[in-house]
Amino acid sequence: MRTAGRCSRRQFLGGAVALAASGAMLRVLAAENKLAFVAAGKEFAFDTGVLRGTLRGGGQSKGLIPLFDCATGTALTKSLGLFSHYRLLDDQTRYGKAAWDWVSEAKLQSNGAVEVRWTADEMHPFDMMAVYRWTTPNTFDLTTRLTARKELRKMEVFIGSYFDGFPDTVVYAGGKPSFVSAVKEAGKWQMFPRDDEAVNMIQDGRWKRGSNPVEWAIRPKLALPVAIRRDEDRKLAAVVLTRPQDCFAMACPQDEEGHRSIYMSLFGRDLKNGESVEAKSRLIIGRNITNEQALQLYEKFRSDQTTSTGQRGRESRKTRP
Repeated sequence: MRTAGRCSRRQFLGGAVALAASGAMLRVLAAENKLAFVAAGKEFAFDTGVLRGTLRGGGQSKGLIPLFDCATGTALTKSLGLFSHYRLLDDQTRYGKAAWDWVSEAKLQSNGAVEVRWTADEMHPFDMMAVYRWTTPNTFDLTTRLTARKELRKMEVFIGSYFDGFPDTVVYAGGKPSFVSAVKEAGKWQMFPRDDEAVNMIQDGRWKRGSNPVEWAIRPKLALPVAIRRDEDRKLAAVVLTRPQDCFAMACPQDEEGHRSIYMSLFGRDLKNGESVEAKSRLIIGRNITNEQALQLYEKFRSDQTTSTGQRGRESRKTRP
């Protein structure tokens, strides 16, 4: 006698066949599009041929973790991931500990990208959305969009990237722009602000709230929001960049500190209830990337954003009645 809730042998076999077919289809899709994520439970796997690993490892909102170099099999990131949405701050409040502790939902898109959504709740008076996608085998793009559900002042989304290895850091900054090193003598935690208004935000008390307070050493002003971490032993470089209008500061620890991280302070804007703001960021990991090549990669990023904006405009005109 069959009991309620148990399936027949035919149903079981049918389900197994369907599951195998679904897995086979995912493998085919992944083979056809090396830049697509593949859903695997609450995680999203990828293998671009250059980099492989997982987005949302363990189902957590911690960006790329783990991440491996395909050529050597070595790990490239640590426990908090790359392009991880971390602190959420305004001039009066730190909203929760980190965005990775805020419940989110992730969905694979038809183009192989992954969209993540965080919905406003009692602790977070705003919605947030992120879209992650590979644009080349070693180029990873992130779109972050925040929509206020009350008036917010100087709202910041702080994005962290934590590398395994990559001990040396430079940031493109200064009145005569150059790549400035994060030397130990300059301070343990170093912030490169966009302008004087950014310095005021950094020092308005937001970094004293909650766990792990930070005293930032103010370094030369950003020339462009471009930072590089290098691993000379592996001949690898990681370039983190974003748009100037989206980022009011970039930060890192001094080179001997163990976090091996780069941070972006996004937005820093007042928002009215219902108003949205969006940022575009990019991570490139490659071999022997020079400072000059990093600036060329930034120009390519800027060109890609202009092209993307133009395409959206043309699509909007096509659909307009």
